Amino acid sequence: MRAAVYNMQGEQVDEIELAPSIFDIEPNIPVMHQALVRQLANKRLGTHSTKTRAEVARSGRKVWRQKGTGRARQGSRRAPHWVGGGIVFGPKPRDYSQAMPKKMRRLAIRSALAAKAQANRIVVVDRLELEKPRTRDMAEVLDRLGLAGHSVVVLTGVDGDENVKLSVRNLPDVRTLHWRYLNVRDLLGHDYVLVPLEALRQIEALWG
Repeated sequence: MRAAVYNMQGEQVDEIELAPSIFDIEPNIPVMHQALVRQLANKRLGTHSTKTRAEVARSGRKVWRQKGTGRARQGSRRAPHWVGGGIVFGPKPRDYSQAMPKKMRRLAIRSALAAKAQANRIVVVDRLELEKPRTRDMAEVLDRLGLAGHSVVVLTGVDGDENVKLSVRNLPDVRTLHWRYLNVRDLLGHDYVLVPLEALRQIEALWG
């Protein structure tokens, strides 16, 4: 599979061959789904907690005597049917994390990259640098490259990335991501992936 390389003015300057071990494979949708569910589950803190009748701060004395009042028997204000009583089967702190074999995780990343490339949603630029942080300049670059929807801008990890990161920060539909931290959620959750040529070669070396 071949891909066009653009400059920051939106002009095509070259054409490259994408690594077939990543971009020419058939995307494995079930594995991508499992990886996405795992990533979202691992993000959960699991700190939710409710109090049982043994933990609520209420009196433990009998509400009224057992017989002779004409009312139903009541043993404690801590019972679940009383306002302020304990919660039955409520959530307790737990670990939501899921395990997934390394080969499946790598396949999920490659499948997500292949799906984006085959849909022409990966835009390659020869370089991505700004002289100073300015949101308007970054918005113009994205507009010239035709990135109208939600986009993720991949960073190469060099010093010039800081201006790009600061310029993207105020764009609501765009986020930056270091090439080493590509993940299924960000790839599938954005319409376009803008990647500099240097970062693309690093991605191919890591995931190929």
